[in-house]
Amino acid sequence: MTQVTSKDGTLIAYEKTGSGLPLILVDGALCSRDFGPMPKLAQFLAGSFTVFTYDRRGRNESGDTKPYAAEREVEDIEALINVAGGAAYVYGVSSGAALALAAAANGLNITKLALYEPPFDVSDEGHHAPADSLPQLKALITQDRRGDAVKYFMKDIIGIPPLVVFMMTLFPIWKKLKAVAHTLPYDITILDGFGLPVERAKSVRVRTLVSGGDKSQVLLQHAVKKLAEVIPNCELRMLKGQTHNVSEKAIGPVLVEFFNK
Repeated sequence: MTQVTSKDGTLIAYEKTGSGLPLILVDGALCSRDFGPMPKLAQFLAGSFTVFTYDRRGRNESGDTKPYAAEREVEDIEALINVAGGAAYVYGVSSGAALALAAAANGLNITKLALYEPPFDVSDEGHHAPADSLPQLKALITQDRRGDAVKYFMKDIIGIPPLVVFMMTLFPIWKKLKAVAHTLPYDITILDGFGLPVERAKSVRVRTLVSGGDKSQVLLQHAVKKLAEVIPNCELRMLKGQTHNVSEKAIGPVLVEFFNK
């Protein structure tokens, strides 16, 4: 594990593996460089790129300077790009895709951008997060009700069935989820009300891949397709048989093809 200092002085923990042009992987909610989809994906991609995985601020071994602002997370990505040599490919998933989109729109030296299912709300179909998601999460965290915050996020915001969430509480994974529950408001802040950030998307000038799974929630499928229509230099890929929890064996080859061409 290595650390880089972000613009506000926060230490961001990261690892790099592989060889080739640099590629930064940006996690979604509750995940880190040693928990979630990125560790396996990094191994898959390491044969083609120098892959950077990192702990988003507040998670695992990264710092958490207050007050929080989404702009600070963009600066974290900028610090990693500087470590990578001044330019990098970037891939983000879920709320991490929304963060990566913001980084590209802010003019960071991202040479190509890939996004997987940023959860923007663009359709009347499917499950919708409550309008007061952010204050509800903040209140639960303030009361140190970490488990309840994770449950609220999963059931009310994402729409996972209550029985599935209950079953998750019985496994060791629940302890890891509660440990980073305080960062859930960060993800909701980045999503900024869940609306499609049209002007931000239109401002992205780098070549972009937007992808999703054809077995994902209908709301996510609509979000992916609508976003791909708005970003100027964009291609859309829907992955057969994939959900929001995309397999590294499904997305990995797509990323290698996109970043290498």
